[in-house]
Amino acid sequence: MSQGSQGYGGRMTDGTPPTGGAPDPAADPETPAAPAELTDVPGELTGLERTALYKSLGNPLRRRILDYLGRHGEANSTVLARELGESSGTTSYHLRKLAEQRLIEEIPEKSGGRERWWRSLPFRHTTPDPATMAPQEYAAAEQLALLKIELDTRLFRRAHREYRGPDGWAQVRRAGTWMTMDELHAFVRGYQELLDRYGHPGETAPGGARRVNLRFYAAPDPVGEWEGEPTGP
Repeated sequence: MSQGSQGYGGRMTDGTPPTGGAPDPAADPETPAAPAELTDVPGELTGLERTALYKSLGNPLRRRILDYLGRHGEANSTVLARELGESSGTTSYHLRKLAEQRLIEEIPEKSGGRERWWRSLPFRHTTPDPATMAPQEYAAAEQLALLKIELDTRLFRRAHREYRGPDGWAQVRRAGTWMTMDELHAFVRGYQELLDRYGHPGETAPGGARRVNLRFYAAPDPVGEWEGEPTGP
């Protein structure tokens, strides 16, 4: 499921690459896509830039920093050190690294001297076909995907635990149907359009709004036989 709202204001189209090294396109032409974080950056990212991006997003402390900025809007290294239980030198280093990758930016009107304040940036990026990745990029993407599976599993359990019926905040939906690939891609575009229509940045959210975590997954049945009937194309 594509993330409707990450703490750092990003959306991600996630896939989970199989474990055990980079895929062999000839041996496995249908390798699932690796993770994607969405960041509006100029031009195409190189493989080295994507590798660095995946490593940053897979770093537990950097994810906590991004989540804090997404929830609270802004912070400096001292605030983050206090809230996250780290030294200000450590948080300052990771803030600079996140800024290098255009995931956050300095707030010039609040910064002065050695005190630098930061805010998150809108984030949009789609992962390329994993069969085109170099081994280092694939390994970083795989590690990030495994982290997200763990986090998403917790969220899935909480959604079920907090479900209070169709009129509550927690919602759970499942469906299965037949689609062509073109129809599936159109469905995904429609899902993104709904997110854009009904979602709000934190600073402009209307009264009564809450931060909502959304996930979207689509996986076709495997090609083969099921109870004597053909499946897949």
